[in-house]
Amino acid sequence: MMNHFLSMRWDPSEGLDLGFFEIKYYSLMYVIAFICGWYIMKKIFTKERESLDKLDSLFIYMVLSILVGARLGHVIFYQPELFVEDPISVFLPIRTVPEFEYTGFRGLASHGAAIGVIIAMYLYSKKVVKKPVLWMLDRIVIPIALGAIFVRFGNFINSEIIGKATGTDFGVIFVQLGEDFPRHPAQLYEMTGYLFVFILLWQLYFKKEKGQYLGYTFGLFLTLLWLVRFLVEFVKEAQVDDRADWLLNTGQLLSIPFIVLGIYFMVRSKNHPYQKA
Repeated sequence: MMNHFLSMRWDPSEGLDLGFFEIKYYSLMYVIAFICGWYIMKKIFTKERESLDKLDSLFIYMVLSILVGARLGHVIFYQPELFVEDPISVFLPIRTVPEFEYTGFRGLASHGAAIGVIIAMYLYSKKVVKKPVLWMLDRIVIPIALGAIFVRFGNFINSEIIGKATGTDFGVIFVQLGEDFPRHPAQLYEMTGYLFVFILLWQLYFKKEKGQYLGYTFGLFLTLLWLVRFLVEFVKEAQVDDRADWLLNTGQLLSIPFIVLGIYFMVRSKNHPYQKA
């Protein structure tokens, strides 16, 4: 066995075994993210003097849009063969091929979740809060940034979305992969980047003048979050083997339109202060 003085061996269980049922840590991270998000939006709605009764429907919109959007995004962008080989697994936390297994919520793509949230917030803005969709997006991105931190930690627990081998003593040895060499802890890199994005958005909304412009916070979120994703992808292993030799991987190609859109909304916002919205 090789000695790695600057590495950490990582071999956690995937969940809490209750005997009759196992709570997957990855699924638990989503639950924590939704709970934290609810409390953050409660604080925001209180500040905006919006009825807290609207939070119940917001929670439903968010849960459905994130889970459905993320799952469809993963299947469409990374595993389209599932539509034919195991269609039931597309929408349920199970797989039936080659045998039945409860998997929990795995195989979720953040790009799909982002599209789902934008669509859901458009509908929620029109039907519930009766405000411009950008008003809602400027606020909902704050808990979303926090939720992204928990999701990436869930990926780290599952030893998935792994980084490339470092070629040095530094890194994480993912024991569950049957390896004995360090890899970049790409999940932790990304999680740390999202933490800074969350802190910046929080400060911007509650304390900075720029947060008073319609679409600026949303644009900044898109630009920074997907820029973090784009950069960290350089040290990740390709999620689809057939695309390993691409100049930019799937995650990077999907991130570019979001970054461009974010810059557009930031520039556009200077002509749309909230008092004129």
